[in-house]
Amino acid sequence: MTSAATARAKRTWWQFAGYLAKRAIVIELRGYQSIYRFIFRRPKVPAGAEGFSYHQPILAIMIVFIAVSAVEVVVVDRIVSRWAYVRIPLLIISIWGLVWMLGLLFGMLVRPHAVGPDGIRVRYGSEVDIPIAWHDVDSLAYRKQAAQHKQPKVTIDDGVATLHMRIQNETNIEILLQRPIPLKLPHGRETVSTVKLYADDPKRFMDAIRGHI
Repeated sequence: MTSAATARAKRTWWQFAGYLAKRAIVIELRGYQSIYRFIFRRPKVPAGAEGFSYHQPILAIMIVFIAVSAVEVVVVDRIVSRWAYVRIPLLIISIWGLVWMLGLLFGMLVRPHAVGPDGIRVRYGSEVDIPIAWHDVDSLAYRKQAAQHKQPKVTIDDGVATLHMRIQNETNIEILLQRPIPLKLPHGRETVSTVKLYADDPKRFMDAIRGHI
């Protein structure tokens, strides 16, 4: 069991509820920030760094969900237009759901992986932003791997912990670290020796990293 998993197991019910509430608030606020950054074309890429997208495998699915949510707003409004006491709460909920979905998608668009002078930033939407300094990187490789079923983000094999930042259960870049380092994740800190992630253009991503190490 990893350190974060041990910490989760020790949480009381109230601590767990507080953690979920705090995480929901953070996701909500960052969703609005992502919409703002997308509208005003201000991607969150460090100065001097290059961004690398990772959203292509799930873009079509996200667009479908957003389109369905937008249609739902109109349909709900038409169905309950005669009952204001029902119409207004349902419209608020429907519009909130649409905005939340947009924030989720835009979070991935404006927060790409980044490679720059200070190192690598591994991202997943507005929730995950992991800095890895160049002196912590030992090697990298193109290694396409797909999980057959849902697996935890952190796995341990022969005592070596690996972080999997999967998109559609898939990774295609493996970064081997010089030593185990602690990383801050939404569920807590994990100490890992390998980071696996997905990039839409893995060759360009690897070329950018090789330019620094």
